[in-house]
Amino acid sequence: MSEKLKLKGAVLFFSILSIIFMTVMVTGCAAEDPADPDRVTLLLDWTPNTNYSGFYAAIEEGFFEEEGLEVEIIEAPGSVNQMVATGQAEFGISYQEEVTFARLSDIPVVSIAAIIQQNTSGFASLADRGIESPADFEGKSYGGWGSPVEEATIQALMDHHDADYEKVDIITTGEVDSLIVIEREADFAWIYYGWTGIEAELKGMDLNFIELREEEPALDYYTPVLVTGENLIADNPELIKRFMRAATRGYQLAIENPGEAARHLLFHAPELDEELVMASQEWLADKYRAEAETWGIQERETWEAYSLWLYENGLIEEVPDPDNAFTNEFLR
Repeated sequence: MSEKLKLKGAVLFFSILSIIFMTVMVTGCAAEDPADPDRVTLLLDWTPNTNYSGFYAAIEEGFFEEEGLEVEIIEAPGSVNQMVATGQAEFGISYQEEVTFARLSDIPVVSIAAIIQQNTSGFASLADRGIESPADFEGKSYGGWGSPVEEATIQALMDHHDADYEKVDIITTGEVDSLIVIEREADFAWIYYGWTGIEAELKGMDLNFIELREEEPALDYYTPVLVTGENLIADNPELIKRFMRAATRGYQLAIENPGEAARHLLFHAPELDEELVMASQEWLADKYRAEAETWGIQERETWEAYSLWLYENGLIEEVPDPDNAFTNEFLR
């Protein structure tokens, strides 16, 4: 073969390699092409509020778009964990307790970020009811949504104070506004202070608030959390990483500029009370990350402690492996 033919053959060979390489590059980058974004769904466990403002901020600031994602945020029409685990949505908002029960029911859902580092929930009552500690639950009525965890939590706290749980009247009120519950239907209710507590302050309501994490260290669990399914982790971890990069930036904005994050939330949920959103966002700003290395980080000890508490209080028959329930892999 002549040198000229050898040269032509080499040129042709490298030309083909170049075409193949470019095809692979284009195909690999297609998911992050803003002109052809990957569409994903985030399911909310409740109506829009400041817990979720980082996600709305990531939409409005273009963080998701920069990652080649188009994110739709909707209120879940069913169980968030079940829908995410079965691939009906890529991401959802849940709670550590719900993820724990889901894992024990063989629902393959995984927590990938703690939205707030500390449990800001607790039992609220009107101050004139005289409920200042779990011992004061005796002879009072509790209005809740009908979960066994509620009753077990109340009983455990009362036992610690040598109070008689049998003297509490448990009323199932469903998902009624907690402030309405304690005004009209029951003496105390379980609330998240960052929203309902702030709302009570703005309304001039004088509340007593018993914070769970102050009563029992094991109850300082992660609530709410961001979840995804095991199948998505196995099939498309890069999509999760892209989502998490944008979400982390959104929550960093909520931490550093709560007013701007509040405005992004109000743009997507104009029906919300602006004064409440602004005040709640300010209250939560330093709680999204708290002392954690970065927003979203979860500690194994927190998952383990709460599972042991559930087990010791007879709510679960075995302690699940916490390493299967959560991961920090997509935050790094």
